[in-house]
Amino acid sequence: MHHVVPTLRVAKLAASRSFYERGLGFRVDWEHANDAGERFAQLSREGLLLYLSERAEDGRGGALVHLYVPSVDAWHAEFFERGVDAPLPLDMPWGNREFRVRDPDGNQLCVCTPLHRIGAR
Repeated sequence: MHHVVPTLRVAKLAASRSFYERGLGFRVDWEHANDAGERFAQLSREGLLLYLSERAEDGRGGALVHLYVPSVDAWHAEFFERGVDAPLPLDMPWGNREFRVRDPDGNQLCVCTPLHRIGAR
């Protein structure tokens, strides 16, 4: 089994956690604080995992993460219903239908669905 789990640097986990839970429909699986009080959490949704971290050694923020989902349009509609301001999905020349949202810390999530089956020509 192979997984890649991106770590997104956040200033305040509480604010980011609210955005990801209420706005994007992620669930917090667990949360931990180190001795300095810096928080770290794992979030999940439909098999996708993200780490959110207040720890300086975990990056500077402003990351871009691509989330491949079965229906980018369904995700967009749900985000809209949850009050997230997201541009409409567009068909891109590199073969994705996608849209991007920014979290409170400037990290970008590109939600996408391949226009064609991967590997097909």
